[in-house]
Formats: sequence, C-alpha cells, structure tokens
Amino acid sequence: MAKATSPARAWIGTVLFLFLAPGIVAGLIPGLISGWRWFGWGSAWMVVMFAWIAIAAGVVFLLHAFALFALHGGTPAPVAPSETLVVTGAYRFVRNPMYIAVVSMILGQALLFGSWGLVIYAVIVLAAVFAFVKGYEEPTLTETYGEQYLHYRRNVPGWWPRLTPWRE
Repeated sequence: MAKATSPARAWIGTVLFLFLAPGIVAGLIPGLISGWRWFGWGSAWMVVMFAWIAIAAGVVFLLHAFALFALHGGTPAPVAPSETLVVTGAYRFVRNPMYIAVVSMILGQALLFGSWGLVIYAVIVLAAVFAFVKGYEEPTLTETYGEQYLHYRRNVPGWWPRLTPWRE
C-alpha cells in the first residue's frame, strides 16, 4: 500500500477522498433520491430540528475523523492509509465514526425530506459498510498493525460508542 508521507499530500488526498466517497454517498445520492424537496412538516419543528442536528453532528464527526487521518500522515482511502493506527479523537469512543457519521447524515436528510427512499438507502449503506469493515478493513488493519489493532479492537466498540474515551 502506498503511504502519504508529506503533510500536503495527506491533506490533499484526504480532501479529495472526502468529496469522492462521503460527498457522493451522503450528499449526491441522497439528493438524487429525494430531489432535496423539503417535506412539509408544518408545526412539527422538532422533527426538522432533530434532522438538522443529525446532519450537523454527522458533518462535524466526519470532518473530525477525516482530519485525524491527515494529521497521522495519510488518508482514509485504503490506497493511502495513515502511517500509524488512528486511535485519537472520536476513535477513542468508537472504531467507525466516519461510517456512523455518514449514516447519521443520510438519516437526517431522510427526516428533513420525509423520504422513505433515503431510509432504505441508509440501511443499504450501513449493510455495505458493515460488510466492507468485516471483509476488508478489519483483516487489513489486523495484518498491518497486528497486536496493536487487536488490543484497540478489544477495547473500543465498532458501532456503538463508549461512554468514556479509551486510554491506551
């Protein structure tokens, strides 16, 4: 695997991958499914507020997780991984914050646009990333980082965040 060694290369690769992967999965495709047509929630302002909170939280955690990869000398893209195992920031609470963030953004849009198509799409995305994690990501991280990753995996859940941050 090629590694991004310069900080500039890591940041450029991270930003490009951000637009290519989650930008398409959590932005373009939901727009195509929903047409970005607002659902008339009327006086149900709490639904709209909850939708925006889910979207905003997803964006914040996604950007945070992506930045951590660049700070660790790589990108989230499998072709240019970080030089070290990323176990800081959000990764101290859950192993897959990017995938959770993307699904949160899609579900927030499903609420905002009143789209059952986006709910179904979110389930498909979650199933796809779960299969990717189990079939490729976890075996690759185990092979690359060995006992360090296995120790991390034993202590930090994959999909449901810990209440307290893990300290190595």
